[in-house]
Amino acid sequence: MKRWNIVITGFGSVGKQVARLLDKRHAYYKEKYKADVRLVGVARSAGGCFHPDGLSVPQWEDFGAQRQITESPFDGAAFLSDSNADILIEAGPTDIQTGGSGLVYIRQAFVQGMHAITISKGALVVDYAGLSKLAKQNNVMLKISGATAAALPTIDLLQYNLAGCEVWAIEGIFTGTTNYVLTRMMEDGLSHEEAIRDAQKLGIAEPDPSYDIDGWDTACKVTILANAAFGASLQLQDVPKMSVRDVSTDHISLWKQQGKIPKLIGSIRKTDNGIAASVELQAIDTAHPFAHVTGTTKAIRVETDVMGDLLVVGGKSDPVAAAAAALKDLEHIISR
Repeated sequence: MKRWNIVITGFGSVGKQVARLLDKRHAYYKEKYKADVRLVGVARSAGGCFHPDGLSVPQWEDFGAQRQITESPFDGAAFLSDSNADILIEAGPTDIQTGGSGLVYIRQAFVQGMHAITISKGALVVDYAGLSKLAKQNNVMLKISGATAAALPTIDLLQYNLAGCEVWAIEGIFTGTTNYVLTRMMEDGLSHEEAIRDAQKLGIAEPDPSYDIDGWDTACKVTILANAAFGASLQLQDVPKMSVRDVSTDHISLWKQQGKIPKLIGSIRKTDNGIAASVELQAIDTAHPFAHVTGTTKAIRVETDVMGDLLVVGGKSDPVAAAAAALKDLEHIISR
């Protein structure tokens, strides 16, 4: 039976859910894949917790419950190097300016021959091409399901399920928070401020909702998908975006009269001039496939040359769903 040692970096709410699911599925991995999967290390900005034979649940729970007190700089790359792990699961905060510590960790993982699964988007937005090249050079895998709409299958749909055709274009509702806010505005007559506050009360939106509401999250996912699935070389600044804050109650009234429904849609399309991508507020009609995609539900529609158009709708928007997407990637690695 093959032993697989796992390290999780960015041990916050999503990282803890990954750890819980790893513990829950330990026997399943042994039975299905003959794989002894062990969580040997967890780390966050203030420090790390490690055991070569695998951390017990109380050990990582106690570490996760500790306050973030940094007495001296934590060298996460050295922690990762010393772990001798086989797979990194990066679940830290998304830094779209520099890639943050996640970029450092993923590069370190590849150099030492580890596979990497990333849930955070920053490293992929900043340097997907470089990371992909480094992974190939070291004969390891870079898996990104958790960073590309998580429970909604996107990257696997494009890279695996549609490998037998040419994908011409995709469009999607990739951010559940914005879809929820627009749904409440349309169905309940709320202003965007009221709808955002409602989403915050329910835990759907962050205390600072700007990343989702102003289109950054969708733009990040579109950038990553364009580069990973279409071989583009887009930078985040190449993707024009719009914000839910641009929608007024007057817009909502007009769209109701016209029988239109507002959606924040990320799109990627092949053109004669290369790959074009955008994030737009669109007032769609009721015949559009996304018209009945409401609340936090997400969706993707794909246009192909010989397989026709495909539509996938669903996928939860919460830490457990993001963790499950990462463990889907894990199964792809250990089943090779």
